Amino acid sequence: MASVVHRHGLPAALAARLSDETRAAYEESGRDVRFRLLAQGLGLDEAGLLKALAAETGLAVLEEPAADPEGVKVLPAKLAGEAQVIPVRFPGAEEGRLHLASPLPPDPDVADWVSTFAGRRPVWHLAPPERVTSLITENYGVGSGSFDEDPQSAEAVEVAQTDVEADQDAAVVRFVTDVLTQAVAEGATDVHFEPQEGHLRIRYRVDGLLVAIPLPENLARFQDAIISRLKIMARLNISERRLPQDGRINFRDGKNVLDIRVSTIPTIYAESVSLRLLNQRKEAYDMDRIGMNAEEQEAVRRVLDYPHGIILVTGPTGSGKSTTLNAFLREINSPELRLVTIEDPIEYEVPGANQVQTKAEIGLTFASALRSTLRQDPDVIMVGEIRDLETAEISIRASLTGHLVFSTLHTNDAPGAITRLIDMGVEPFLVGSAVELVIAQRLVRRLCPDCARTVPVDRAKVLPALQALGMGEAELEGVRELREPAGCRKCRGTGYRGRVGVFEIFHPKPLHDMIVARVSNRELTEKAMEQGMRPLARAGWMKVVAGLTTMDELVRNLSSNE
Repeated sequence: MASVVHRHGLPAALAARLSDETRAAYEESGRDVRFRLLAQGLGLDEAGLLKALAAETGLAVLEEPAADPEGVKVLPAKLAGEAQVIPVRFPGAEEGRLHLASPLPPDPDVADWVSTFAGRRPVWHLAPPERVTSLITENYGVGSGSFDEDPQSAEAVEVAQTDVEADQDAAVVRFVTDVLTQAVAEGATDVHFEPQEGHLRIRYRVDGLLVAIPLPENLARFQDAIISRLKIMARLNISERRLPQDGRINFRDGKNVLDIRVSTIPTIYAESVSLRLLNQRKEAYDMDRIGMNAEEQEAVRRVLDYPHGIILVTGPTGSGKSTTLNAFLREINSPELRLVTIEDPIEYEVPGANQVQTKAEIGLTFASALRSTLRQDPDVIMVGEIRDLETAEISIRASLTGHLVFSTLHTNDAPGAITRLIDMGVEPFLVGSAVELVIAQRLVRRLCPDCARTVPVDRAKVLPALQALGMGEAELEGVRELREPAGCRKCRGTGYRGRVGVFEIFHPKPLHDMIVARVSNRELTEKAMEQGMRPLARAGWMKVVAGLTTMDELVRNLSSNE
């Protein structure tokens, strides 16, 4: 190497540039966080640090190495994970040698261990930390190092399947922590542990889609211990395997504190465990960030200025309704207003608001909490969901007595919220008088800004998709180019990263007489479109034309009647 290497894999020339505090933190940390600490200490970005390390050590930088399957068989998962090193191959690689990539130069201990297992002298290279971590996960599985122990300790966990002490075994604890930590890193909203015949499948829901994660080959033998560990964390009865159970876990991952809702159900092989990850992001969402354009924001802000009335957000589970209401609350939040929210669960903290968590088991339902809230002198009330007639009637009474009320409903489109309330038993004249605005929404995956490419419009493909959503030639007029996914490291090869909202905004007041006359949802929709309502499909097409998403995503999320 070009210069003396510090005993923790840090070139002496770079070590001299660090403060004593940063150097101490670097030495005490694991190799998985040292790259970030070093970059911060030197004031460099990822590419700059790799370049500096290469200059000091003489090691080559590989931007996009591929894993070497034969080398992966040689190097134990535990060593690969803890040392952040992966056997790689690349064009021009010297045959017969074990090529290894790591974000940092190897320290003497790591080099000795690798040489011991490799049986031959390795060739070291530098690579971006995200790429190394991704290759380790893909080739060894999430949490693989946790079970890379001697066979006897694995047997101990397998035999004592229902024993609490065995469930607390360090390997199982470490594996579950790794799975949850990886879920946070991937931006997952749900984690599913699904026992299958002969193996345990674990899947994340990322950007609305389920993704199977790579797992260690020997995971099946630890299946019962893993499920028991999750139940212990959620304070559930581990001896009860015949009935569904619900619980919650408070999980800390660095600076993130997660409230995880746990649900178990018995299946033919073992209990299936589903986790809903909440409170991952406490930063504010505003109307720009959820995807509303300037015209939509203006329509909403006009109603947010009203002193009373009901604003409803509708859509299926997971369509971002709570996030949208949270953005509205933040928009109007001020020291002059008293805000009270009634939620199940509380997904975002709103500064200055009084937030109530419902507890049905002790009688604190949406309706009972709302009734009590009206005695708390609120200006604005957010009800997490209108599920029954009682909650609907109290919400409407609150809006008619001078309160601004936000809530959600499960309907396919915006006008459907009106007919849903009437079907619940609310008098039509009350619905027509109280509801000021209804917003139907969907979430579609956002194109990755780093790899999306512009292509000419393929009319043979786009036109049938438009027609399937109730549109046609008119929408293609003047559109010459669209964006399409390509796939890169930052989006895990999917071509998409994050999601953006599609909104249908409906003002019921001009249709008051039709609402009182109990006309059908179809008649309400047609009349609203005549008066300028943009349906979900057309609003989504505008997002496609703007280069935010694709026609495939729109078709996947919307049906022809939307």
